[in-house]
Amino acid sequence: MNPQHEALRKFSYQMNYALNHYVNHGLTATQFSNILIGGLGGSGIGGRLVKTLFANEFPLPVEVIADYSVPAYVGKNTLVILGSYSGNTEETLTMFEEVVAKGCTILVLTSGGELAELAKTHQLTTYNIEAGFQPRMALGFSLTYLVQIFAELTGTSQTETLKGISKDLENTAPYEADAQQMFELIQSKTKSKFVVLSDGPMEAVATRFAQQIQENAKLECFTHVVPEHNHNVIESYYGTLDSVFFFLNSNSNPRVSARFEFLSSLLEVENHKVIEMGLDKFSLAGVYKTIFRMDWLSLFVADYRKVDSLNVPNIASLKAFLSNQ
Repeated sequence: MNPQHEALRKFSYQMNYALNHYVNHGLTATQFSNILIGGLGGSGIGGRLVKTLFANEFPLPVEVIADYSVPAYVGKNTLVILGSYSGNTEETLTMFEEVVAKGCTILVLTSGGELAELAKTHQLTTYNIEAGFQPRMALGFSLTYLVQIFAELTGTSQTETLKGISKDLENTAPYEADAQQMFELIQSKTKSKFVVLSDGPMEAVATRFAQQIQENAKLECFTHVVPEHNHNVIESYYGTLDSVFFFLNSNSNPRVSARFEFLSSLLEVENHKVIEMGLDKFSLAGVYKTIFRMDWLSLFVADYRKVDSLNVPNIASLKAFLSNQ
């Protein structure tokens, strides 16, 4: 039994957990001038995703910070949402100290640790996540909480939509099969660099896939966003490149879609492997389902490469090093 496979099969369970344990925060967007989401790695990607998912309707600027400090503009009119799966991420704890000192309104997502204790001390609304998962394999919890938090801020609800997505993801077999098909297309190239090209709406999804390939499969993976990519990176595409390309296009802009069409033709001249993962329409369900398929793909690549997708020795060594500084 592969523990990472078993964890991913619980994605729907994680969504249901967040749906059943959600508590109203009682806040509205009109109370604030901006939103800041703080978190790193598997605990931070949910913030990038929810920012994109609500970009066309959310009335305030939203920034996602993955660092030790927050921008100078953060203050009493800022709503801060801090996430750390373990509750012991040192960068997030440092941000916590700053935003408390600045008098911000704070919401917390965590499974425990020091962050949970600090939230309790300051009587902050906390969204509890079940322990026992790797942070990168716990996105179902954090993203579902964040979607509900943002919906409440705008006076709307995504509960029924989320329930429908969760129900659909209960049967993992179709998604595993889709991922297996993608894997078979790239099986001979699993020693190559992975490059993910996305449009703006799918940038966070591309980042998520890159992180999963990096941590699970121990393989280099880089992301670029179209159209910016077309003004610089495209000039490196001459001859045969030791890369596999993934296209994540929401088809939200026909001019951007035309750029992807050109890129496909350009890369296929030298027989580069290109996997296209376009959406008919950018939506909450489309984002969840694309992430789920590509999480499976990252595990299949890891299994084929015979690497340990569960443990992250280099990250553990870094944390040990920093603890002695």
